[in-house]
Amino acid sequence: MSDAGPDQVADAVCSRAGCRATARWRIDWRNPRIHTEGHRKTWVACDEHVGYLREFLAARDFPVAVAPLAPTEAAR
Repeated sequence: MSDAGPDQVADAVCSRAGCRATARWRIDWRNPRIHTEGHRKTWVACDEHVGYLREFLAARDFPVAVAPLAPTEAAR
């Protein structure tokens, strides 16, 4: 999702199972047991599920960062 252009960001759908809402947040995370320090995974979330998904990852002691979902500067 980090290389998404403006149209892809506008069409992003929440990563929560069963949710089809438009994503407004990006959740970058890493499983330190299997991912190297520089490797990150990204989920996207709607306003309703951003807290749920963040807590799901944090409960597993995964490093997590949440930010508004926006196109990268290179995609503009």
